[in-house]
Amino acid sequence: MPERQKDQGEGRRAGLGLIILALMLGMLLAALDQTIVSTALPTIVSDLGGLEQLSWVVTGYLLASTVSTPLWGKLGDQYGRKHLFIAAIVIFIVGSALCGLSQSMGQLIAFRSLQGLGGGGLMVLAQAIVGDVVPPRERGRYQGFFGAVFAVASIVGPLLGGFFVDRLSWHWVFYINLPVAAVALAVIVAVLPGRTTRTRHTIDYAGIVLLGGATSCLVLLATWGGTTYAWSDPVIRGLGLAAVAMLAGWWFVERRAAEPVLPPRLFATRSFTVTCAVGFVVGFGMFGALTYLPLFMQVVYGVSATLSGIHLLPMMAGMLTMSIVSGQVISRHGRYRVFPIAGTAVATAGMFLLSRLTETSSTLVMSVDLLVLGVGLGMTMQVLVIVVQNAVGYADLGVATSGATFFRSIGGSFGVAVLGSVFTATLNEDLRLLLTTVRLPSGFDPEQVRADPTIVQRLPPALAADFLHIYADAISSVFAVATPIMLVAFVLSWFIPEKPLKKTVAAGDIGEGLGATSAERSSLAEVERGLMRLADTELRKDYYARLGELAGLDGVSPAGVWIIARLGGHGWVRAQDLADRGKVTRAEGGPYTAQLIAMGLVRRSADGESLRLTAEGDRAYTALLGRARDGLRELVADWGTHPELHQLLDRLCPQLLGADADRPG
Repeated sequence: MPERQKDQGEGRRAGLGLIILALMLGMLLAALDQTIVSTALPTIVSDLGGLEQLSWVVTGYLLASTVSTPLWGKLGDQYGRKHLFIAAIVIFIVGSALCGLSQSMGQLIAFRSLQGLGGGGLMVLAQAIVGDVVPPRERGRYQGFFGAVFAVASIVGPLLGGFFVDRLSWHWVFYINLPVAAVALAVIVAVLPGRTTRTRHTIDYAGIVLLGGATSCLVLLATWGGTTYAWSDPVIRGLGLAAVAMLAGWWFVERRAAEPVLPPRLFATRSFTVTCAVGFVVGFGMFGALTYLPLFMQVVYGVSATLSGIHLLPMMAGMLTMSIVSGQVISRHGRYRVFPIAGTAVATAGMFLLSRLTETSSTLVMSVDLLVLGVGLGMTMQVLVIVVQNAVGYADLGVATSGATFFRSIGGSFGVAVLGSVFTATLNEDLRLLLTTVRLPSGFDPEQVRADPTIVQRLPPALAADFLHIYADAISSVFAVATPIMLVAFVLSWFIPEKPLKKTVAAGDIGEGLGATSAERSSLAEVERGLMRLADTELRKDYYARLGELAGLDGVSPAGVWIIARLGGHGWVRAQDLADRGKVTRAEGGPYTAQLIAMGLVRRSADGESLRLTAEGDRAYTALLGRARDGLRELVADWGTHPELHQLLDRLCPQLLGADADRPG
């Protein structure tokens, strides 16, 4: 191998770690901002006012990131992901800075939406860029890292939000993004190579706009109806009519689009329709709880923002643990239907228990209630993507996966909005009744009490008790409404059919089951992700011994088989380079090389510094390649004989054989 090529290869390997770190930082920021504001919301409301608009601080981000996801993915394929990822970081940085500078709740909501637009790009493009820069053999491991990012973000988000509020100010919930995003931006600009291969798309702009517009109208209708405006108000009627018109337009457009963002034919598949409905409710419950529980803890219990984040740990820990456990059990036994049934039942029980919380409930009782809810959500969330992927054909695999995560994300937006309306309506009515029977002390205004829940802590103890009861009642009513909604998900889960589990689907990704994770990948990319995880396991189980036996290489050691695979298709290779890749000295690798030379499979250059396969060695390499391809073909046989899959195997087999990560010990 020429010295220049070697140096370039080492440079790429050295730069890969920086690239992955920058991508993980970008995804961490986007994932954190789904949950980091939850414990800061009471303080934000205290400073900016607008308690009735509290839900939109969360909803604006979720809605913008979810709706923009398909556009980021397609534009990245078509115009190159590096420049799009840079644009997403810049948008996210600008949105974060403006959020921190906000002087009113309206400004904060608008800037959170801008931040969400950038966050959607960060999540989608970070995952896609991994496929551009990481060798196929190592992708399964790196994909696991990104799944872990979502797990970490789910747990530490509320904790970090509370910490910044208590130690600095709520503005730092957003300002902290600036230095971290700047580091990611600098690394991506300096190290990430521009992608030369691009995929042409017929982007479904009309479908994205109509679906996003209809969703936004419905969320606004759920937020304003019965609170800001009467249900008979022209604004509410107009939003309803606009939503219906845009949904009808979306249905018409999608039936004719070359690459529809969400093909209507998917809704003819019972598994997809039912699973998306269950996912919608799960997102509804998760984000509804994350938004209003910190308010309950900080106002009613009087705990700090940091401590309110700590109190959420049982829910997050239960959710994460059961997501991992359910995924492992399903991949081992191939049975999945029981998990959404049991999970939604447990989550319903958790919601019911939370609806019974009062201002006198102990923290132990609340922790147990939260654990029950988290366990139920965790048993359900990981499984829903598996159900959808297992139910559709290869042609719809990519859009079905993105559709499942879309409905869970939109469910989160609706959950926060609807439950926010319930909270606001209940609180206003209870306050109205209370203020007709009690007199506020001098210096306290009824509107202040409505707008700033933390004022309750400064009232005289006897009067404060009445107000704490009102806030406890308003927040418990949120979960009282969420309980029957979650019960609907339990009923629907019984209609999920169980089918034999496809091999690549069984190799699930925990990241797909947490939070409002965005997914926007092609069917080919989805199969490749599962295949790489399976291959990662397969190649660690005496793979080269078995492969050599299947290829008829009797007497060749596993290390010798790896050397043949490493030399195949490369011409002359420096012996030192081969030793370096095998993580051995030349003296340690010498016996294996000598064996292959003696068998006539490898020959050495005149100067003794380079190796290459003989004609017999080339035939051995071809046999190894064929056997390896047969093994991979069995793993994707569930998806039929699509030409794209044949091309995938032809591309991956030479890259997987002889990879550095699977050299025999």
